[in-house]
Amino acid sequence: MSWMAWTSVTGTFFSVIAAILVFMTIYEIKSPCVERKGFLPIATTRGDRLFISLITSAFIHLGYLATTDASIWIAFIASLIWSAIVFRWG
Repeated sequence: MSWMAWTSVTGTFFSVIAAILVFMTIYEIKSPCVERKGFLPIATTRGDRLFISLITSAFIHLGYLATTDASIWIAFIASLIWSAIVFRWG
């Protein structure tokens, strides 16, 4: 894949996303979920909440990068907290 200028960070990012998708697929097969309604305005499944948390985490990072020059780890921690909230109460 020399045409893609992969770095170790990029490879790790996509590997983690792939691992999360594999884990969620296996978890869904072992323990099917039902839709539930939380603070989000729609009824969601685990997969929906994963997608919502990934998309909003991307926006958290983009907003953070646009407004500050501080360490990206702060946005990462904020994204983890947000994802935990979405999975628990979303």
